[in-house]
Amino acid sequence: MTLLALDKVSVAYNHQHYILKDFNLNIDKGQFISLLGPSGCGKTTTLRLIAGFLEATHGKFTFDGKDYTRVPVSKRNFGFVFQSYALFPHLSVFENVAFGLRLRKVKDDEIKKRVGKILDVVSLTGFEKRFPKELSGGQKQRVAIARALVIEPDLLLFDEPLSNLDANLRTHMRVEIRRIQQELGITTVYVSHDQEECFSISDQVAIMNNGVIEQLDRPSTIFKYPKTEFVARFIGFSNFIEFTERMEQDGEILLKVADTEFRLTRHAGTVGSTGRKCAIRPEDISIATTAEMAAEQAGDGGINSVPGVIKLSTFLGRSYQYVINTMLGEFTVNKEMEEPYANGQKVLLAFPDEKLVIVD
Repeated sequence: MTLLALDKVSVAYNHQHYILKDFNLNIDKGQFISLLGPSGCGKTTTLRLIAGFLEATHGKFTFDGKDYTRVPVSKRNFGFVFQSYALFPHLSVFENVAFGLRLRKVKDDEIKKRVGKILDVVSLTGFEKRFPKELSGGQKQRVAIARALVIEPDLLLFDEPLSNLDANLRTHMRVEIRRIQQELGITTVYVSHDQEECFSISDQVAIMNNGVIEQLDRPSTIFKYPKTEFVARFIGFSNFIEFTERMEQDGEILLKVADTEFRLTRHAGTVGSTGRKCAIRPEDISIATTAEMAAEQAGDGGINSVPGVIKLSTFLGRSYQYVINTMLGEFTVNKEMEEPYANGQKVLLAFPDEKLVIVD
């Protein structure tokens, strides 16, 4: 069931510079959706529009079947968690969390009950009398989450809430955010530029670019099968092959450039696209000497393979990364091995059919 819908919404600054234009987004009730993309892609603008901090120039915003396009912030029962925590330094944890309830004229007994309950949810029971300066970064963020949740919002919004925390604390807090969201079943919109963060906690992720959603899908689907070159590059595909010819024969897709031919079977990463560009991750290309590759291929005829020469070798800890010159251009390849190949050594690259993705 669709809870939130943005229908052909446009947002422009100074009525000239459009950040979003004819933008569409549907979110189901209880869903955790992340807006992911580089700086300036429009993700924070989308969040601020939903929150009511910005007004749409054109289009319609509906929530739970009602028109929210011109509803002011004060009339939207949405919880917002800011990047900077935005806690009141002169108020205790209890009073910070209770702030929204006091604005709503909730009785003291009810405030005490609801604040106590939500502090338990975010694991801050016993911290009621502390002040923000006495808290760690993670504790401050949990106070901010509790303050957003205590009003029992219809929607929870996060604006890059973990960007001020160190790496270990970010990992812990994203688990906490997902736990709280699932425990309460609250519909959540989350904004971040961190791919791992969004993929680990979301039901769906929208990859945004220049005010447009390039792909909206489950994290696992986006990770394996990006639809466009932008999405592929953004999530770590660094190798691309642009072919000049494309044919379909006996259920296979044939792609050619110069005298090189690739054969692809129809799978989730190849169907639905009419493009002639393929993407593959560095760790998905097989690399070996000619003799090693011949043994591995066991008579498959060297399909989807290209000879090359090692240009550069870099030690990554668990693996080596190679930059390899080939007739199709340079490729980056990662391989776990004890002894690296030498610069200048001749190798053969094999591109597994199931790992190649056709992108638009």
